[in-house]
Amino acid sequence: SAAEKPILLNNIADAEAFVSGAEVAVIGFFQDPRSPEAEQFRLAAGQIPEVPFGLSSSDAVLSHYGASANTVVLFRRVDNDRRDLDMNNREVDAKKLTRFVRMNELRLVTEYDPVTAIGVMQSSLQFNLLLITDKMSPKHPERMRKFRAAAELYKGKILFILLDSNLKSNERVLSYFQLKKSQLPALAVFHTPDDEHDVLTVDEISIERLQDFCNRFLQ
Repeated sequence: SAAEKPILLNNIADAEAFVSGAEVAVIGFFQDPRSPEAEQFRLAAGQIPEVPFGLSSSDAVLSHYGASANTVVLFRRVDNDRRDLDMNNREVDAKKLTRFVRMNELRLVTEYDPVTAIGVMQSSLQFNLLLITDKMSPKHPERMRKFRAAAELYKGKILFILLDSNLKSNERVLSYFQLKKSQLPALAVFHTPDDEHDVLTVDEISIERLQDFCNRFLQ
């Protein structure tokens, strides 16, 4: 519950367990846990219930992560990456902190929208696999289950992205891959450095088919 957030992390073992226990985890490193910056951090933590927030004022933990005081660090498992936000800047408040988390919280399967798009573009992973589909379809939960299972196999290699074809803001992506709504669902794999891509229209998704498509493109 928001009342229990953020979790206090007093030593390195607690902090490591906290980070490895979630797809996305946020730690605020504050020398003074009662500072105005730490209060803004607490406010943001309450606004994002599904992301675990931890707070540490232990010198050992700060030095273990190479973090300076008054810094918020977002850790993500999908590409083994982290993003740091300096809270010493007086301009940074709970609202900006919330946006920072929303923008950078890439997951095993990240849903693409105007906010996550920024994080997707800044990811260290050069390969993206998009599932372009109608989220309202009765087959959607089963498709997502298989897509997520395949994402586990390519963790650290390919960023798996869900693109809802119902969103007006996603129409540009459909036209980029020269897809019509009648051809969906479709898979599109993309190599960001050179825009090289491949598209596969699928009636049914299987983990084997996803692997075959990804492996062919990676080779």
